[in-house]
Amino acid sequence: MQEIKITIQETTNNTIIKFNSTKILINGGSYEFANIDEAKNSPLAQQLFYLPFVKKIFITANFIAIQRFDIVEWIDVQEEVREQIETYLANDGIVVNETSTSTKREPIEVYAETTPNPSVMKFGTNKALTQTDVEFKNIDEASKSSPLAQSLFNFPFIKEVFISDNYISITKYDMVEWNEVFAEVRTFIREYLVEGKTIIKELPSKSSLEKKDEKVTQKVELEGVSAQIVDILDEYIKPAVAGDGGNIAFRSYDEQNKVVSVILQGACSGCPSSTATLKNGIETLLKEMLPNQINEVVAING
Repeated sequence: MQEIKITIQETTNNTIIKFNSTKILINGGSYEFANIDEAKNSPLAQQLFYLPFVKKIFITANFIAIQRFDIVEWIDVQEEVREQIETYLANDGIVVNETSTSTKREPIEVYAETTPNPSVMKFGTNKALTQTDVEFKNIDEASKSSPLAQSLFNFPFIKEVFISDNYISITKYDMVEWNEVFAEVRTFIREYLVEGKTIIKELPSKSSLEKKDEKVTQKVELEGVSAQIVDILDEYIKPAVAGDGGNIAFRSYDEQNKVVSVILQGACSGCPSSTATLKNGIETLLKEMLPNQINEVVAING
């Protein structure tokens, strides 16, 4: 059985705190409850509303955000809430009864967009898919965590699948052209989502390389130049590349050599223009915004 851990994360709003989960909580999308009556389909939210300081609850695939009333400070009660959520999940408690909330089929739209990478097509949707970006290189990786990605790999021409908050970027083999198959894939994704099937059942485990880098990143991610780099990527770079079906994730900062390492995902991975994006876009911007702190930006996955 998967061990469930809940970790606490502060937000920019001091009345709201996030409880991040190592277990997938719901099948995509999100739920917001303002009181115990609204939470009738969420046994977990109902239980939390019995705490007198709970004002609102927001549930996503991998975290629960709670807003408090001013009668307490989070520092006084957050550990108690963390333990309560962790115990509830460890006992297989139901987070949201999604069957009863989906009696009315949700209208789903899926549209296809070309990307700068000719091998990648972006399939956008009006449904939230995940709160954490996930990428799969083959069906074996997908089978461990994403039934949707696993199903997509049954198309023989699909090489890689990247799922972000409201879109899926798919990399194809050269055996077909996208104009021959994109309509079939778009229809498949839409029908899958309309039927309410599971998108992600468990967040994929990281590779040993990523784990090694992550240990370094975690020590500095909230301080110094590394924190500034992450803020710049989040505000200026990620929205732009997401529009093209890609993602660029910060991996590490070498303070001695002033080198930034990033991970390219989705349409950015293997894109012919990715080098130009790194050098003319990200590297130039970081050098301008962090003078004398950046010498080079490199992609450790090519």
